[in-house]
Amino acid sequence: MVLGYSFLGCQQLELINGLEEEGNRNIVGYQHDSFKPRPPSLLKPNSTAVPEFLFEGFLSFSWQHRLDFFVLFLTLYLLTLFGSVIIVTVIHLDRHLYTPMYFFLSMLSISETCYSVPIIPCMLSGPLSPHQPISIQGCTTQLFFCLTFGINNCFLLTAMGYDCYVAICNPLQYSVIMAKESGIQLASGSLGIGLGMAIVQVTSLFGLPFCDAFVISHFFCDMRPLLKLTCTDTTVNEIINFVVSVFVLILPMGLVFISYVLIISTILKIVSAEGRKKAFATCASHLTVIIIHYGCASIIYLKPKSQSSLGQDRLISVTNTVITPLLNPVVYSLRNKKVKDALCRARGKSPSSSQ
Repeated sequence: MVLGYSFLGCQQLELINGLEEEGNRNIVGYQHDSFKPRPPSLLKPNSTAVPEFLFEGFLSFSWQHRLDFFVLFLTLYLLTLFGSVIIVTVIHLDRHLYTPMYFFLSMLSISETCYSVPIIPCMLSGPLSPHQPISIQGCTTQLFFCLTFGINNCFLLTAMGYDCYVAICNPLQYSVIMAKESGIQLASGSLGIGLGMAIVQVTSLFGLPFCDAFVISHFFCDMRPLLKLTCTDTTVNEIINFVVSVFVLILPMGLVFISYVLIISTILKIVSAEGRKKAFATCASHLTVIIIHYGCASIIYLKPKSQSSLGQDRLISVTNTVITPLLNPVVYSLRNKKVKDALCRARGKSPSSSQ
């Protein structure tokens, strides 16, 4: 009898039925402990291609737990979409927010939304239908958009750190250095880097053979779980991933760190306590998002492979995918006085006069 019968696609099931009717009982089934399905009789000689993948993420949970996950993910996703739409709309309509800082914030909200759109709908269908496969083309598309906008977010946050640095350390030339054209160039450059890095990684990954392994040990298509399904040497791909991770995480974090060292040293030189408070408030929201975003991403992509834990990686990935995009509208709307005042004006109320 074939093990893991329900984990295969419809066409594969029909083929297995036909083989069984002919008396072929030698098909190796689904191995629960390794999640490495190896049905050699389903493959043509020398074939190493798989038509689709299956996510392991929700297979081990009961129906009640899967339903809880669905409600949680749906609630957070709707809150993220609602918050991002509100932030972008308010920034677009309120003239008081026509500054580089809020331009970058609107771009970050859009980018975070584009990052979560390919992932969360798939995660929402997973708890309700854990055996639903994803085609290799769908997996490629999902990974491409995740990498593009994930990397774009890293460099947008770096651009926002540079904006804070210029605003506090060089305020007299702020309007010249951070002109509208400069903001557009920084945002376009961030997206361009994301596109380039995503093309390199996706092309190198999906040029590898996946053999007969099709169960992804994750909730969505990601680099490390997919590399584990290949049946060839992945040393070159590991090097590429490491170089890309250093470039999109270590480099931006280093630039942000230098910016904030200069920012804090400048703030401490301000004589007025009220002036120091306002200066810190200018960067507090950005610094909060920076720590959470880079912290989660660094744990996922910079942790040594030998120390990789599937359960821990999944938990951090869910946090980075579902919760982090929600933090942007929440942190910037609750901690930023100008945004709160703009929301008041949008509702026809007078802005708060408190500082």
